[in-house]
Amino acid sequence: MRERSKRAVLKTAVRETVPGVRIPLPPPEVLGPSLRSGFRLRAPAPLTPAKRLKFESLSLRHQNLPENMDRTPEPFLDETCEPRVRGFLHRPESPNGDAVVLTHGAGANCQSPLLVAVAEELAESGLLVLRCDLPFRQVRAHGPPGPGSAARDREGLRQALIALRKIVPGRVFLGGHSYGGRQASMLAADDASVASALLLLSYPLHPPRRPTQLRTAHFPTLRVPSLFVSGARDEFASVAEMTSALELIPARTKLLIIEGASHSLAGRRELSALAARVAGAFREFIG
Repeated sequence: MRERSKRAVLKTAVRETVPGVRIPLPPPEVLGPSLRSGFRLRAPAPLTPAKRLKFESLSLRHQNLPENMDRTPEPFLDETCEPRVRGFLHRPESPNGDAVVLTHGAGANCQSPLLVAVAEELAESGLLVLRCDLPFRQVRAHGPPGPGSAARDREGLRQALIALRKIVPGRVFLGGHSYGGRQASMLAADDASVASALLLLSYPLHPPRRPTQLRTAHFPTLRVPSLFVSGARDEFASVAEMTSALELIPARTKLLIIEGASHSLAGRRELSALAARVAGAFREFIG
């Protein structure tokens, strides 16, 4: 068997170990004696959300399923507004008419594994989900937002919400991780009509080891129902600090604590369970 063919067989074998991918191994006579004796199937490492999407897409094409059943997120770009809206759209199999915009933290982008995982779970519940890059990230691929970029980032979120309202007839929600969640809450505090509810992941209440520099000046004017998700070991906010800060918000709030989690909320192995828990809590919160 040629080397290239052997590599193809190995790839096929690995794919068979991925949940949901039904690609049978070739019969022994095709594998040949060298591969039969020298190749042992190993359990794969846990998949990242991005890799899972890739494998699901490969599986669908292999099984010749209808094209509209391939639920790989669609690239989304709206250049009719300023700032433009760029990201990925998750279309639910059974839409309920509602939608949510999710955005990233200061050091990430909309391909963050946390955002991808939460978006997948929310789409499973019927929500149309737009994962979008904040304007500062569209300008440069790496690094934190620069001084003075926050106002433009909030306007970018406003435009993303407007874009979704052109697609769905129901409610539109807004969420984000860390810096993205902070900008989402500031936008909603300035204009309560922008979103029906907020999903705020790891809200950065203060810089690490600087508990007196609270980022709560806008909380007394936040009148949009808000679900906060925070790790019990988050260096940006302790459980006690978050609990106290939420008392400043006049709108309905809920604090979901993830035991043992830091600011990132979950490692690769815990990501799927964390995303399911967050999506479930948000579905319950919005009713």
